Amino acid sequence: MNNDLTPKKKTGMKARWAGLLARVKKLNGNPRYVAMGMAIGVFVGVTPTIPFHTAIALALAFVFRASKPAAAIGVWFSNPVTIPFFYYGSYKTGAIFMGDSLVPLDSARGSMGEILAMGGDVLAAMLAGGVILGILPGVAAYFITLKIMRSVRSAAKSRNSA
Repeated sequence: MNNDLTPKKKTGMKARWAGLLARVKKLNGNPRYVAMGMAIGVFVGVTPTIPFHTAIALALAFVFRASKPAAAIGVWFSNPVTIPFFYYGSYKTGAIFMGDSLVPLDSARGSMGEILAMGGDVLAAMLAGGVILGILPGVAAYFITLKIMRSVRSAAKSRNSA
C-alpha cells in the first residue's frame, strides 16, 4: 500500500552514488589507507581494461598496501554512462601522446572486439591514454576520500567522547 507518508526509494545514478558513498564511509582503516584504495580504484576505472578493472585494482591495492574494498568500490567510477567517453578520450590522448595518426573510431561501435580487431596500436594508444587520463581523477579521489574519511572519523570521535 502506497501513501504520501511512505518514503520513496531512490533510484538511478543519484541513488547509486549515495550507496557507494555510504559504503566508503563504513570502511575500516585509517583515512589515508582508505583514500589510497579509492584513488587506485578510480584510476584503474578510467583505464580501458574492462573486464579486468577489479582484479587490477585489487592487485595494485595489495602492492601499495591500500584498502582493497575501497579499490573495488573506486572502479565503479567507470560505469556504462562514462565508459564510452573514457575509452574515446583514452584513445585520442594516447594517440596524441604516442605520436600515432588517429584511426577513425566512428566505424567501431565501441565493442572491445571491434577495437581489438583494429590492431595493437589502437590498444596501446588506449592504454597509454587511459593511464594519463586516470591520474587526475585518481588524485582527486584520494583527496576527496581523505576529507570524507577524516570527517567521518572526527564525527565518530565526538559522538564517543560525548
